[in-house]
Amino acid sequence: MTPHDVHTTARLYLCTDARKQQGDFEQFVDAAFEGGVDIIQLRDKTIEAAEELELLETLRSVAHRHGRLWAVNDRADVASLSNAPVFHIGQKDIPLRSARKLLHDRTIIGLSTHTPDQIDAAVAASPGRSGLDYFCVGPVWATPTKPGRSAVGLDLVKYAANAVKQADEETVGGVMLPWFAIGGIDLSNVEEVVRAGASRIVVVRAITEAEDPTSAARALLAALDAAAA
Repeated sequence: MTPHDVHTTARLYLCTDARKQQGDFEQFVDAAFEGGVDIIQLRDKTIEAAEELELLETLRSVAHRHGRLWAVNDRADVASLSNAPVFHIGQKDIPLRSARKLLHDRTIIGLSTHTPDQIDAAVAASPGRSGLDYFCVGPVWATPTKPGRSAVGLDLVKYAANAVKQADEETVGGVMLPWFAIGGIDLSNVEEVVRAGASRIVVVRAITEAEDPTSAARALLAALDAAAA
């Protein structure tokens, strides 16, 4: 999978910590990719930059072996040093324009959104070579991975679907901006997310807490397919 493929094929995006407690980071990301995960982001606020760079080298190697993508969260300096193909930022992190100055032109940059105004701004920021490449909407449901962040609900997922569709209809020859629903998504509710308009999801616990990450990823993809049928 090349970076551009995020625009056409990536549907399952996984965020994971460094797996310190389990001690199985390499084995875990390998199993997740084997199950069909398209992008894995290392997101762990407890590790220092040097350790993050070491883990990212492992992640890069495993992703390359599977032909998949990997992502850095928040830190543009780490993304630049590791030559990450994907970089994700939050609303209070480094601005998109600044990130573009630090990163390679081909780096995919994504943004978290939590309100209609933020979605509108993300869609408006997408055109052009220096624009945004994807955004995430959430958390759809409350999740312990985002403590203190209120759930946005399915209505915001519906808003994002309509906003992107409208922008696509107004753009001649453009590529529809990819976006992902995130936050508390698992097998029990993925159908609701798809019905609300999402075709791509970001998960954490649905795979990180699974006994078999490969089977968990395959089940999520099968659920996405079934819900979209």
